[in-house]
Amino acid sequence: MLKGIDPILSPELLSALRAMGHGDEIALVDGNYPGQEHARRLVRLDGHHLIPVLDAILSVLPIDDFVPEAIFRATVKQDRDALDPVHRDIIECCRKHEPAQPVVPLVGADFYPRVKATHTVVQTSEPRLYGNVILRKGVIYPH
Repeated sequence: MLKGIDPILSPELLSALRAMGHGDEIALVDGNYPGQEHARRLVRLDGHHLIPVLDAILSVLPIDDFVPEAIFRATVKQDRDALDPVHRDIIECCRKHEPAQPVVPLVGADFYPRVKATHTVVQTSEPRLYGNVILRKGVIYPH
């Protein structure tokens, strides 16, 4: 346990977050996602749902503000505009930490290859379908 660090952030996940550089991406995926198949590096957080994991990661991970889009979510099949409850929760959590960043919908044909190219995939036990999000790491500005 560490002061000020959410205990959901396991040693393996903290190591992956710290090892990521500016522009690297991390995918947080639901329990049905083929994480083992799509991950170069897989961190399993069994027993944890997506939103608490997303909230914990966003408490320490800077989001890229050098690009107009740095947070992406899965869509319901090919419908970019459909918002399932899990998507509303993703948007609300991201807005809490990064109010200026839009959460961009990516259909499966665009989402899956992007996950495969991420630095790390975090497999949660999220039971809701399409509960997947990609975060692009930003920088910590000097004081």
